[in-house]
Amino acid sequence: MNYKSGFVALCVLLCVFPLSAAVTVRGGLTYEHTLAPGQTAEGVFELFNTDAEAQEVKLYQTDYFFYADGRVLYSDPGLLERSNARWISLTPPTVVIPPRESVKVRYTVQMPQDNTLEGSYWSMIMVEGVAHDSPESTQGGEGMIGLGVRQVFRYGIQVITNVGNTGAPKIRFASSRLVKGENARDLVLDLENTGTRWIRAAVTAELYDSSGSSVGKFEADPLRLYPGTSGRFKIDLSSVPNRTYKAFILVDGGGSELFGANITLVIE
Repeated sequence: MNYKSGFVALCVLLCVFPLSAAVTVRGGLTYEHTLAPGQTAEGVFELFNTDAEAQEVKLYQTDYFFYADGRVLYSDPGLLERSNARWISLTPPTVVIPPRESVKVRYTVQMPQDNTLEGSYWSMIMVEGVAHDSPESTQGGEGMIGLGVRQVFRYGIQVITNVGNTGAPKIRFASSRLVKGENARDLVLDLENTGTRWIRAAVTAELYDSSGSSVGKFEADPLRLYPGTSGRFKIDLSSVPNRTYKAFILVDGGGSELFGANITLVIE
């Protein structure tokens, strides 16, 4: 199994993302399709070249998995149990973008006719810049170099396929601890999605003092958790006075997707 680590995938927070000094990806980095077995969907994303010279990128697929401890795995497409990479058709493998123009890249998702499928499946389409002097370049650049160090820029576009309204997320509270820094104090929660459908987990902690009065509600940045993956959520408690609290932890995935836990915090 071929795993590639150390690449940080970005979720959709903006509508334009830098690929290199010259190329941007428009339209977001996450695409979601909800289908019934046997159905087909099409998707499109746009690559824009801001430079005065033509720019080339290559497109390829990988599986994608991550853990709360920071490990991110990119395996060959179709290896993971919940990979949809083999359902996706993507052409062409390389794209040359004319100066200051954009190119639309289209893909097709064909869900298999398999009634045992349930929940969410996902993978990544990688968009990677190709230098003019690279052996991979189709532009026939002059002065090709045989040896050297070349910096590569790439981004991952996440493609999610849900099987109708089947499946559901389920949250396991793996661990909780207080972490003190020089100027900060965080409640760190490791959560795992043990269910079969992805969830956008918004996590809050409401603290209560010994009298039962609420002293405030504090929140972490939300994260997307696919089935089997885990994430680390940090809640800043630097402003909370030193004492013992009861904390109610709420994971809100929207709608009826609510998960809770009670913990005791000793802040000193």
